[in-house]
Amino acid sequence: MMMNFGRFRILAASAAISAVIAATGPAWTATPQDTLVIAFAFDDIITLDPGEAFELSAGEIMGNGYDRLVRLDIDDPSKIVNDIAESWTVSDDGLTYTFKIKPDLKFASGNPLTAEDVAFSFQRAVKIDKSPAFILTQFGLTPDNVDQMVKATDPSTFVLTVDQPYAPSFVLNCLTANVGSVVDRKLVMENVVDNDYGNAWLKTHYAGSGPMKIRDWRANEILVLERNDNYYGEKAKLARVIYRHVKESATQRLLLEKGDIDVARNLNPGDITAVSKEEGISLTSTPKGTVYYFSLNQKNETLAKPEVREALKYLIDYQGIGETLIKGLGEIHQTFLPKGMLGELDETPYKLDVDKAKELLAEAGLKDGFSITADIRSIQPDSGIAESVQQTFAKAGIKLEIIQGDGKQTLTKYRARNHDIYYGQWGVDYWDPHSNAETFSSNPDNSDDASSKTLAWRNAWDIPELTKETKAAVLERDNAKRVEMYHDLQKKVLENGPFILVYQQTEVAGLRDNVENFKLGPSFDTNYVFTVSKK
Repeated sequence: MMMNFGRFRILAASAAISAVIAATGPAWTATPQDTLVIAFAFDDIITLDPGEAFELSAGEIMGNGYDRLVRLDIDDPSKIVNDIAESWTVSDDGLTYTFKIKPDLKFASGNPLTAEDVAFSFQRAVKIDKSPAFILTQFGLTPDNVDQMVKATDPSTFVLTVDQPYAPSFVLNCLTANVGSVVDRKLVMENVVDNDYGNAWLKTHYAGSGPMKIRDWRANEILVLERNDNYYGEKAKLARVIYRHVKESATQRLLLEKGDIDVARNLNPGDITAVSKEEGISLTSTPKGTVYYFSLNQKNETLAKPEVREALKYLIDYQGIGETLIKGLGEIHQTFLPKGMLGELDETPYKLDVDKAKELLAEAGLKDGFSITADIRSIQPDSGIAESVQQTFAKAGIKLEIIQGDGKQTLTKYRARNHDIYYGQWGVDYWDPHSNAETFSSNPDNSDDASSKTLAWRNAWDIPELTKETKAAVLERDNAKRVEMYHDLQKKVLENGPFILVYQQTEVAGLRDNVENFKLGPSFDTNYVFTVSKK
């Protein structure tokens, strides 16, 4: 299915739909009955290729647009449920996973979906080697061996061979990640340029089989999903879902109150309180596996000093942030595993202590402070938190320059290791503690051209011993021992790491009362909109 980005299109026979898209100033009439309109800040989306997309907003789009072998049970994240896999088995030695694919599946294009497409999807993700590839390569898959370790033995049988006997729950959880999405091999191969496995084309096109197909995307403007009538399961209730990029909470609230949108996704605490009192509007919320943090680039000689890292952890007003800026939106949380996950550690040892911070800075030879920059996404509450930190840093003589940009700009700079301090969020890629441990406490190769670009790598934190401990934890099959290992990892990162964890997100959405079955999942790729209907 082609998407025309030069000229924005929907199924636009309906004048009402055109009005929904075009309106940017005065209010329009109620949203169409067959369409869900969501106000959402999605300026972090960089690509629509599931082998490359690694942003939270993109995760939601992938979760609705692409199938995978298995999915997370959104009602019980400790469980895995079938998607296109009808069944699976694990060999006695724990190295071979065999999946039987459901019969008679089709992509949105009409092409048949077989085990060959599954194998191709895994192979291309490893070979294009973009940010999420490490989720698969951690099983020993490389561009050189992936064709042998990932294969279709017949049209209905997919076989994955891993290099070590990992806990099966860990492997299956990894396969729920967006990088495990199945793409239409025939359609993608028709659009290959210079052996790129269709990467350039898939950045702005769709080749999936999920309940919703991606119809159009304009960066920082609008994204449209449309019902996929070739979907194997229960068809989406609505014809389409329109995401409007609206960053300001007050604007989202106004649009919601007037009925110009059906769902508001980025309300701040004040607007949450206000809409909760409005007739015809309700709120829904859920704790997310998403943590917000400041990170300190160890390429910066000042930030590389352990005393400085510790001092900055004492220069954040966690209590004030919790009581104001994130009230209703999250809970102060200082360890890298979110609550609700195996191995979580609920410890919050840091509080605002300017005197302690000054002592540490003096030990580092910086009693008069220093100047530093921080890259912040220009959205609330991020900007407000940055301004709060700017004020508390100043109490110890630290001059913080805030550099604001959209999600794409700040992420691109961060991923290139060109920041001093970066503030952002990290959402779990799969519901297993290794998802966060792999990125916060592991850095197999600290060189600039490393293939594994974890958060530790992005901040040039060279930690060979901690990397070994992280690898050992994922191989431990005894859950009690595994919990102890993750507790230890979190304590070490908390005390010595270049990360200042601030809070765990509670995602909140404001809904018009005619919206039914809108449910936020534990991760962004389980925020399903294909289940929604309107009365």
